[in-house]
Amino acid sequence: MPDPLPPIDLDDGPAGRILATAREIMLRETYSGLTMDGLAFALGMSKKTIYQHFPSKQAIVSAIMAATGDTVRRRVMELLAAPTPYADKLEAVFRVIASYFATMSPAFVHDVERHAPHVFAEINAIKERNIPLVFGRLLAMGVEEGMVRADIDVAFLTEYWLQMVKAVHEPALLTRTGTTPREAFEKALDLFFCGLLTPEGRARTRWAAPASERG
Repeated sequence: MPDPLPPIDLDDGPAGRILATAREIMLRETYSGLTMDGLAFALGMSKKTIYQHFPSKQAIVSAIMAATGDTVRRRVMELLAAPTPYADKLEAVFRVIASYFATMSPAFVHDVERHAPHVFAEINAIKERNIPLVFGRLLAMGVEEGMVRADIDVAFLTEYWLQMVKAVHEPALLTRTGTTPREAFEKALDLFFCGLLTPEGRARTRWAAPASERG
């Protein structure tokens, strides 16, 4: 039995039920596998009833994407506000984000690129809305608590991370590297925070020193 999907914030009425079921189908069977006939059958309702709430498949998918982005942002901001040590916040935040990336299989990403580039654009739009807010705050908190270097340019690093996360989920890159969206995110995260160099390498490499210390 597949693992349950991480939750998204939906209302308890018919519209929320339509979105929840459509999300299950889309993420399990790819975007192309989501059809209005199949959705109506899974819900046990008529297509006419579905259309009373959403005018098209695209409208349903857009609502799912919006709810996903809002939910991730809400959950992460709650974690950042919690009275826990910074290291625990960091781990919890990226665990939550990774769980949502895990819902996107390579097949889903490739199918979206081919058949629904507007959906791929909406996924990137979610990243563009959430990452500057969440990641920028996370870095600023790390600097405040002495866990992140104080000489970093938070604005630059936030934009750098945004572009990195967008790039690692490009279908061509996933194919070349043989990774899933979640694996790509976690590999990028590890390199971003831990770097490539060993402690000896960092000690012996000029560019590993803070800019203010370079001759």
